[in-house]
Amino acid sequence: MDEIPLQQKADGIVALTGGPDRIGDAAELLAAGRGKRLLITGVNPATRMEELIKLMPRYEQVFTCCTDLDRSAINTIGNAIETRRWAREKGFTSLVVVTSRFHMPRALAELGHQLPDVALIPYPVVTEKQKAEPWWSNFPAARAAVFEYLKYVAALVRMKFDWIVAAGYTARVSDT
Repeated sequence: MDEIPLQQKADGIVALTGGPDRIGDAAELLAAGRGKRLLITGVNPATRMEELIKLMPRYEQVFTCCTDLDRSAINTIGNAIETRRWAREKGFTSLVVVTSRFHMPRALAELGHQLPDVALIPYPVVTEKQKAEPWWSNFPAARAAVFEYLKYVAALVRMKFDWIVAAGYTARVSDT
């Protein structure tokens, strides 16, 4: 499966760290004018912008002018919370979401839960290895897909309960 070229533009671009090619693909989208700013969320606290520039010198200009690093998120929920803070601070109403193909459904669900009024445009990253062989023929990839699906279902259930609590409903357990 190949990546699909992005034709749309958005106010911002958010890259969720955790896999190869995500930051490079997000920087490429920013350089192509698909967004005004880039948030890289879930960055290791020790990572500095200078290191990203050394790894990807062709994107030095977009890293120095238009990229923000979030070092506080440690999971997808944290990515969504930090993205909400960033998008609201910038006044963004549309975002390109850059993450892996397997992670995209859960990332969109978490971001949509935190930013229900923001248009989310998925940009799933497909690695060279994923392009070379189907996921179901590779045990580690198949296992990752199954676990990601289970985490997605669990996130949907949790979000449903978040909505119920936010709406003021309470569950009562009676002693029988």
